[in-house]
Amino acid sequence: MIPELNIGREGAASAEGPWVDASKASSKSLKFVLSGLALAATAILFAASNDRLSRFVEGVLAGWTADPADAVRVAKKQAIAKLITETETDALLPAAEGADAVARNALLPVSTLPVEAARPFLMPTISLAQATNAQRCLTQAIYYEAATESDAGKAAVAQVILNRMKHPAYPNTVCGVIYQGSARPGCQFSFACDGSMRRAPVPALWRRSAEIARSALSGHVEVSVGMATHYHANYVLPRWAPKLTKIEQIGAHIFYRWPGSWGKPGAFSDAYAGAEFIPAFSQLYQGGAPTVDGLPAEAIAVDGVAPPRDPTDHRADNDVGGRVDVTKGWVPSIPDPAQSKSRFDSLTNQQGAAAAPAPQPGS
Repeated sequence: MIPELNIGREGAASAEGPWVDASKASSKSLKFVLSGLALAATAILFAASNDRLSRFVEGVLAGWTADPADAVRVAKKQAIAKLITETETDALLPAAEGADAVARNALLPVSTLPVEAARPFLMPTISLAQATNAQRCLTQAIYYEAATESDAGKAAVAQVILNRMKHPAYPNTVCGVIYQGSARPGCQFSFACDGSMRRAPVPALWRRSAEIARSALSGHVEVSVGMATHYHANYVLPRWAPKLTKIEQIGAHIFYRWPGSWGKPGAFSDAYAGAEFIPAFSQLYQGGAPTVDGLPAEAIAVDGVAPPRDPTDHRADNDVGGRVDVTKGWVPSIPDPAQSKSRFDSLTNQQGAAAAPAPQPGS
């Protein structure tokens, strides 16, 4: 094709061919691209100055570049976190109570999967104070949660506590698990925030609870409840119960584990932290009762009633003296009598002979 020759006003000739339109189109496209880049840069700058929009942009970009397996893991962690929150808060508002709860609990199916036993836990010899605190906390929980249950029922409560201690969803000490959330209503173990510890322990039941606690901390495993991390009385139906895997009922308590892999032995991999701390009685939520200062698991005087004695206190009734509390890390140090006497003699010799009494008038 021969280009057409045109003469303009200035007398210049120009040849227009089909490639001229293509050049104009390329110029327009370049303008659009530059405009788009400018708008994108503006949006990025605006997003950087706006936290909410910045998080949205980061989420979109992460969704484009993330590994699908990572996205599944993140979604799973979020679901588990939501479930943990629900099991903590739903305890305040049970779905049913009394006879209705008993009937509805019976309708919840027990898992047909094999019950996998937990690994034994042996209390490390970190210090006498830590070991004493751990045993005291566990004894408290067994007594106030399951004092009238069978030995298997008591051991099952202890197993739940030790299972939680090894799980990443909970504190990694015995006392930390038991007293989690005890400063508010709806704590993890009801006795720690409903004023139950104001009741005097029954000595025989307290001693048996202490024996079960010592056994659990020495490696005993209650296989019947496996990897259970939750339980409740059969006369209450918590809202979280249908969301967990029901394992077994022992006496009045029904035991559950986390669903899926979080309820498998591999998830219970956290190491024991070893810092056992018993909070002061005054720091605990008392279920609306007036606060009274005291030590956990020791009966507290209420309305002028004399406080019952600790069942582990074997002193005579007329022994009203104090004693060193070794659970606080204090160790009594009684000096040798011979050393004490020699020190006393040395001090008296340094002071010299006693002055003679002054003569009385008229003597």
